[in-house]
Amino acid sequence: MRTVLPEVLALGTGSLQQICLPGAGEGTSMRRRGVAASGAVLVFLLAGCSGGEEKSSTGASATPTVTVPTAPPAAAAAVLGPTGPGTAKACRGTAIAVGADPQQAIDAAPAGTTFCFAKGVHRISRAIRPRAGDTLGGGAGVVLTGSVRLDGWKRDGDRWVVRGVLPAPYQLKGQCEDNKTKPCQRGEQVFVDGKHLTRVMSLEQVKPGTFFGDYQANAVYVADDPDGPAVEMSRTPTAIEKSADDVTVTGLTIEHFASRPQGGALQVGPGWTVSANEVRWNHAVGIMVIEGDRAELSRNTVADNGQLGIGQYKSADVRITANLVTRNNTDGFWIADWESGGIKSTRSSGEVSGNDIVANRGIGMWSDIAEYDRRITGNRIRDNAADGIRYEISYQAVIEQNVVESNGYGTGRGSGGSLWDGGGINVNTSAGVQVRGNLVKANRNGISIQSRTRGDGPRGTYVLADVVIEGNQVVMDNATASTGVVENKGSPTKAGAVTFRRNSYQLDGKTPDRFAYRGKTMTWNEWQQAGFDQDSITS
Repeated sequence: MRTVLPEVLALGTGSLQQICLPGAGEGTSMRRRGVAASGAVLVFLLAGCSGGEEKSSTGASATPTVTVPTAPPAAAAAVLGPTGPGTAKACRGTAIAVGADPQQAIDAAPAGTTFCFAKGVHRISRAIRPRAGDTLGGGAGVVLTGSVRLDGWKRDGDRWVVRGVLPAPYQLKGQCEDNKTKPCQRGEQVFVDGKHLTRVMSLEQVKPGTFFGDYQANAVYVADDPDGPAVEMSRTPTAIEKSADDVTVTGLTIEHFASRPQGGALQVGPGWTVSANEVRWNHAVGIMVIEGDRAELSRNTVADNGQLGIGQYKSADVRITANLVTRNNTDGFWIADWESGGIKSTRSSGEVSGNDIVANRGIGMWSDIAEYDRRITGNRIRDNAADGIRYEISYQAVIEQNVVESNGYGTGRGSGGSLWDGGGINVNTSAGVQVRGNLVKANRNGISIQSRTRGDGPRGTYVLADVVIEGNQVVMDNATASTGVVENKGSPTKAGAVTFRRNSYQLDGKTPDRFAYRGKTMTWNEWQQAGFDQDSITS
């Protein structure tokens, strides 16, 4: 049952509202009361009420201000605007013609040269290795591709086959959604007139829209008639390697590279600036920052890559801002729990802000393993198959002013509806995390806080501690299960480890038990009695 405080002044949305608790001067504290509101989300100010003042924990007099959000964060109304090569500045420098070997031009020029790729398709047969201070530039219509044309097809029953085109054997890795035949581990992909074909794992499964790579026989089979269309196969693993510091990559379309799982078609090193590119249809990671301190990624379109849009590994103070990251994980990597989807960062720090992270088949934004000093701010994270934001076994983070909406509805292996399966925002066994000012709306779960036994990290044992969930708007519609805290037996949540306060909840649906703690589902009143959200509101 919701408790409604009397004397609420019915003002408009975004206004300040004052409530004087009956008996406030006789020791009644708002922190012990349930607060509910209908209509506009309110701000409650205790200042100006008659009676005594609440004592602070130090014994000094204090008049607490208890605030809840009155409007969505600015990100809800923000528009990303154009991204990709069309936003790049005109390139002026040493020209690289279509058909030329880019590395020869780079090696013949001094470090710090600007190279301008001519409009057209540049087939890259070996990774480009820029030197310190170089700029690799292009513009609309400049394409670097890692694919080769497949010719010499022969009819084979109701299929066609081409032989001798697959690479020598290489080590396989990666967790696939299909963990039996593991189709995601192979890097080579086939495209017919630019359309991506789906890999199948036996000759009998070949049908229109698919292909089969027989690596023992070194043969590729398709069901679509290859006579006429351009049939290509991604073959080169990497477009550009992180061979030097302070490189700029701008205005390029980078596509069809056979990047290996966890590897990037575009590798980024220290001090790199990567802006206004389109990185698409590469097998594994589109852009991978590897030990790339101070790198900056902005205004890129990172779409339809096989595993992950953007990755970051052992890189401090990286800024990932104003990118479109969408529809990644096209090649069947494990949706629920193996770095597939939008952005994943490990053992790194920096800022992820102002991005559109949309419709990826996996987690939207994932910080995992010994992340620190991380800021995830002002992003629009929608329609991803797993968590919108997951912060896992890491340290110090601020997650604020994001719009996190309609995430977590994937139905693959390991997906589900419990708080253990995640939520719009998921904080998993991490310390020093502030989740504030976000709009968390219509996700599979609202906010999921998890305490697990995860061992030790470089900054101490991974534990759930000092997590504050504050000033968020949480909209839990009929499809949203719950918000709450879950723990395993080996890692019970310690008193004071998690604080929910000053949040606004909109609870739709007939089920009253929309919260959870210590293995029990709870009503709003029970949730408050457990010590959470005592100065928050529901509607």
